[in-house]
Formats: sequence, structure tokens, C-alpha cells
Amino acid sequence: MPVEDLVDIKFRLYDGSDIGPFPYSATSTVDMLKQRIVSDWPKGKTIIPKAVNEVKLISSGKILENDKTVGQFQVPFGEVAGGVIIMHVVIQPALAKTKTGDENILTLRALWFDKNI
Repeated sequence: MPVEDLVDIKFRLYDGSDIGPFPYSATSTVDMLKQRIVSDWPKGKTIIPKAVNEVKLISSGKILENDKTVGQFQVPFGEVAGGVIIMHVVIQPALAKTKTGDENILTLRALWFDKNI
């Protein structure tokens, strides 16, 4: 693969630290980038992604879809300062299934109405 087909991408984390830069081909998918982020996540961070689906990548103010390729970002690679694209990483942990609390609200309403009738 010719060197000119590669683009360097650096991933900026929530605390301002970076992962990378790493070279990627224009055919690399966002899902592939996310897998690299999860596998290379720095030790000792308070927020740690447990799975690829918890990672969101933002480039040029847009959340990138998993099936899009680096070549589809529509970033003018030749105009990137220093030749490195910086993508912001957002971690969105999967929500744990918890009680909604509706049962408690209904019980409190019933008790209140019973007292006041």
C-alpha cells in the first residue's frame, strides 16, 4: 500500500489526552477505528469503554457512523495542519436496566389519596 494512501488520525479523549496518531488507509471503517481505541485505551483512566458500541467518534462536528470509511469523512486531507486528523472520542456507557420508580410513585399516590379521602 503506497504511503500517500495513508492518513494519520489522533483520538482526543475527554481529559485532553490523546491516543495515537496512527496511520489508516482511506478504506478503514469507523468501526475499525473504534476497535483500535478500545484496545489501546490508556490504563488508569476513570472512564473506560467496555465495548466498541460505547464509543462515539466526532470529526468536524459530526458523529461518525460505523459503516463510513476514512475516505468518506469529506475532510480535505491536504489542508489538515501537520497532516494529522484529530477526532474527539465520547464514551457513552450502556444504560443499566433499573426500575423506573413508577411503582413507588403509584404507591405514594395511593397512600396519599387513601389518607385524604
